[in-house]
Amino acid sequence: MFSSFSGFSSAYAHSMFNSAEQSYGGYRVQVATAPEFPQIDEPSQFLIKVTKGFDYDEVDSFTMGIRVFYNDQQVDAIPPTSVQSSHWDFDYVWRNIGNHIVKVDLYDMEGTDGVLTYTFNMGTQSPFGIVFIGAITTGAFVFLGVMLYIYLPKLLKKSKQ
Repeated sequence: MFSSFSGFSSAYAHSMFNSAEQSYGGYRVQVATAPEFPQIDEPSQFLIKVTKGFDYDEVDSFTMGIRVFYNDQQVDAIPPTSVQSSHWDFDYVWRNIGNHIVKVDLYDMEGTDGVLTYTFNMGTQSPFGIVFIGAITTGAFVFLGVMLYIYLPKLLKKSKQ
């Protein structure tokens, strides 16, 4: 499957974890972050793509604003910005650990009245995320070691005969 996000021209076996898309009002908005799980207080990238219709034709330009909520409180806002392509990639620094609600407002699109608001869940990496990934990796290596310990002597003994 080929990634449809700006800046990603390689093929990926899965979609990005911290990505989503939503269709509303004849337009589809896709959002993602790079890295997939942003670290707190470190720069990451916010990736947005806007397409139109069922054929997902890229739009020529759009105006978009973003509101970021954490625990039902707005913690950040990016004022409406005019973008002269179908992609908008910008640097962003997340300040809180956990799930955020991101409301993307698409303004004055052809065939719509007013503002189209798309709502997404976006997560950040907690410090314990690295511990979790390390535990899973360690478990996999221990399992591999046990399997080799059990089956390797049998295979070697069989090959000597």
